[in-house]
Order: sequence, then C-alpha cells, then structure tokens
Amino acid sequence: MHALTISVLVLIFLLGTLRNINLGILGLIGAFLVALAVPEFADAAEDSGDVFDQVFGGFPVDLMIALMGLTYLFGFAQLNGTIDIILRWAMRAVRGNRAVMPWIFFALTGFFMSIGAIFAIGVISPLAVPFARRYRINQLMMGMMVVHGGMAGLLSPLSVYGIYVNDFLKNNDLGSHTWTLFLMALVFNVLMGAIVFVFLGGRRLIGAQARAEMAEIRAEMEDTADAETTETGSGSTTVATATTRAVTPYQWATIVGLAALVIGAGIFALDIGVVSLTIGGVLAIMKPVESRKALDNVSWATIVLVGGMVTYIEVLQAAGTVDWISDKMSSMGAPMIGLLLLCYLSGVVSALASSIATIGIAITMAAPFLVNGDLPVAGAAAAIAVAATVVDVSPFSTNGAMVLANVDAEHRDKFFRQMLVYSGVVVAVGPLAAWLMVLLPF
Repeated sequence: MHALTISVLVLIFLLGTLRNINLGILGLIGAFLVALAVPEFADAAEDSGDVFDQVFGGFPVDLMIALMGLTYLFGFAQLNGTIDIILRWAMRAVRGNRAVMPWIFFALTGFFMSIGAIFAIGVISPLAVPFARRYRINQLMMGMMVVHGGMAGLLSPLSVYGIYVNDFLKNNDLGSHTWTLFLMALVFNVLMGAIVFVFLGGRRLIGAQARAEMAEIRAEMEDTADAETTETGSGSTTVATATTRAVTPYQWATIVGLAALVIGAGIFALDIGVVSLTIGGVLAIMKPVESRKALDNVSWATIVLVGGMVTYIEVLQAAGTVDWISDKMSSMGAPMIGLLLLCYLSGVVSALASSIATIGIAITMAAPFLVNGDLPVAGAAAAIAVAATVVDVSPFSTNGAMVLANVDAEHRDKFFRQMLVYSGVVVAVGPLAAWLMVLLPF
C-alpha cells in the first residue's frame, strides 16, 4: 500500500513536470484511484455509500476561497494600474540613486507577495529588468533581487504560502506561529538579497564613480529624447518621459481596498477570503467591465494545483503512508538529519516543479516529528518552506522563467547560463542554510 501511494506521488510529479500538466489535476486523479485501494476509505464508504465522498471531504474549500478572493482582488489592482502607481511613487522617492533601486524592487515585490499577490514576481520583473538594463545595473542581480524579494514576503499571514502553512499547523493542533514564520522567511531572504547585491555589482553603484556614471546616463537619455522630438517634428508632444498622471478615483478606491485587506485580515484576523472577495465585489460594482477582466486574472491554475495536491495528501495520510515514512525517518534516531533530508528533497524537487505542492508533501512528512515535539514547529515549518522556495531562482521554475523572459534577446543566453550557475549554488547551499534556521532562538 505504501509503495503504491508513493509511486503514484512520484508519477504525479514526473508527469506534471515532464508533460507540463497541472499537478492538481493529477493529484485529484491519483486521489480517486488510490482511494479505491485504501481500506480506510472502503470502510468509510460502507456508511456513506460512496468512497469518493471521502476523497472530496479532504478538498480544502476554505483555502480555495482565500486563493480565489486574493487573486480576484489583485486582478483589479493590476488591470487599473494601481500597482504601477505604487511602483512609480517608490521610484520617485529615490530618483537618481541607483544603489537603492534594487532594494526598492526587492521591497515592492515582497510587499505585494506578503498581501496575497502570488503574481508579484511576474508583475515586477518586467519593470525591474528593463530598468536595470537602462541604468546599467547587473540584470542578473536585479532579477534575483526581485525573486528573493518575493520570497521575503512568502510566509506572511496574508500570502498564499503563509495561509497554507499556517492552516496546516492549526489543523494539526500545532499552535499558531504566524509572525515567527513570516519573520524567519523575511530575515533569510534579506540576507540572500544582501549577498546578491554585494557580489553581483551592488558596490559599484555606490560612490563618486557611480554618480559620474549616472550623469552620463542622464545625458544619453536627454540626447535620445531630443532625437525623438526632432524626428516627430517641432510641434510634436509625443516624447514619452516619466509623466506624472493623476490618480483616478477608481485607483484610490483600489488602494483603500488593499489597505483595508491588510488591516482587516492582518490586524483584526478577519477571514482573508471573505475580506478580499468583499473588497473585490465593491470594486466590481463600481466598474462591472473591470470585474469580468479581473475574474479572468484569477489564478485558477494555482487554485486547482493546491486543491488537488492537498486532497492527495489527505489520501496519503488515510493510507498511513505519511506515518510510515516518518517512522522510517525516526528509525535513524536523528530527527534533525531527517529534516535536513526533507529540506534538500524539497529544494531539488521544487527547482523543477511546483513549490507549494512540494511544501505540502514535505511538511506533511515532518508532521509526526512536530507533533511529538522532536523538532521546533516554527523552525521546521519555515525551514521546509524556505528550502522549497529559495530555489525559485532556477530558470526552470515559474518565477525564474518570468525573470529570464524579460532579459533582452541579445543577452538572454548569457543570462540563462548565469542563472544556471547561481541556481546551482542555491540548490546546493540554500536548503542547508534554511535547515540551520531551526537552531535560531525563535
């Protein structure tokens, strides 16, 4: 039985990765097929009359509502230009200081990710990478700062990953570690960002030489603008500069809605799915046309992925496979070594497949250690989550591919090779560094 359930799990990851199929679809199919062979499900079906009712019972409805509400709300923010406005405000605040800009993009990506925007890296990278190219900043450094910035907000209580991990801990009576998890992911990725900044050209952006180079860049930009004006005629007003556009009432309403989300769900602990759907509903009433577009932007693929994999995890638990694996790890007599193996397993698999699905499987396998008190709950959960996501710098991962797609064609091959080298180092060292967080006195 355990061999069957593990084989199906491996097959799900292989087919999903090699054939580019949503893991959630495969997870649901695997859950239905395996359930037919699991005695616990068959026994329960004698009362319910249908073994599949037991499978559906493991489908995480609350989590799905939260994911739908968040992605629906941020669909409005992306479509009506609210995210661009926030980015413009941030860039204006540090105009001329190239050394600060990588950290601005880092912070913006982290902020949007921390309040539920799972597409934050995909939104910011098309702005950050061309900015780096224009202002002679290392594109690899800027791209990796965006990815690590997104991962810094990873375990926020308002983010998709944070909701998922915190719900798992609460459902297994492991207590509430909301802010500890958030802080650990934040500190880890800020340190990673600092390393990237220092070793990939950040120091060159500081000092007199950097100011001289910035003056040269501005002169080139002015020459380009003058040339464009000449080509379009003396009466032309078509030159695109950093114009200051007034914020519309609808954009102000969206900004207020995002603030209400942070206050309602983050401070007053209101249900994040209900809050985000309500705010999205208000914006929809204001502009019904935008509502239809925002609904198209809902991350249905992520919702299906999470729902399917969580359902399969429930089947794994009913089959006793999770306990069996944990017993085998316990037989080594060193829970910390078992956690280290889980961190590396999460990192390697996640570099090629879905991070959130990998986190779900790994943290479920670690659950018996957490319940027995063999490992610190917050440290182990954060270590697994960070190990599975720090490798998103890989060009084969979704986030890494988003960054690569925004590099100019002339430098893309070189950038790809640099990303491979960097992601190789991260896969080798990142899970170990994440594992060491367990030793922190949180």
